[in-house]
Amino acid sequence: MSDIQVIDRAALLLDTIARYEKPMNLKILAADTGLPPSTAFRILRALASIGFVERDPQGRYLMGRKIARLAERVGRENDIRKEALPIMEALRNEVDESINLTIRTADEVVYIERVTSRRIIRVEQVIGSHAPLHVTAVGKLMLGKLGENFIQAYAKRTGLKAYTKHTLKLKQLLSETKNDIAQGFSYDNEEAEDGVGCIGTLIYDANGQVAGGLSISAPIERRKDEWVAMLIQAGKDVSERLGYRTVP
Repeated sequence: MSDIQVIDRAALLLDTIARYEKPMNLKILAADTGLPPSTAFRILRALASIGFVERDPQGRYLMGRKIARLAERVGRENDIRKEALPIMEALRNEVDESINLTIRTADEVVYIERVTSRRIIRVEQVIGSHAPLHVTAVGKLMLGKLGENFIQAYAKRTGLKAYTKHTLKLKQLLSETKNDIAQGFSYDNEEAEDGVGCIGTLIYDANGQVAGGLSISAPIERRKDEWVAMLIQAGKDVSERLGYRTVP
């Protein structure tokens, strides 16, 4: 059986399990998919080992909690995109620079939405691209929220790879992230790419947890400090749309 066949059959089994409201036994799943019971069993066992399916006490199969978590994450990303986009467009119209929406995945930020500047020379991030936390404005805020112990462990496992001569060392990173959290925004001063400067702020969900971040990206010579207040307000507006409420 080729790798593609295995993936196709695994997807078929997951689709079949999802159609039922109750857990189903191997015999029914094999019959519904047209797979030999031995083949269905091997694939289901592999899916169970990674949490995509589970077995109840009677040995019947149901969707695993990992699938539920992945589905929940997709839902959250769709929600944050939907709520952030009009605010991002309004902010872009004010500053005429590119606006990015990012979320955290492990030790990186992922760009999930963008609104680009209308200028000929502009900074443009690719949706789906990744960047290490320590070289982005939003990523440094996320590190600050995670705390010093996390930052120390992050530095140890990543080595704080330098992308430019401006990339921060550990001592600088610890100091700057603490200050960034206190002020509610962060700068990327050519730390990821020469000539590029960003300003970032965080977005919070209804539970008060960090949901993502907004940033303005521009050629460093065009970046303006006056954008900070506008960006912070935009972050607050998106957070409120997600159900976040500040404590009076």
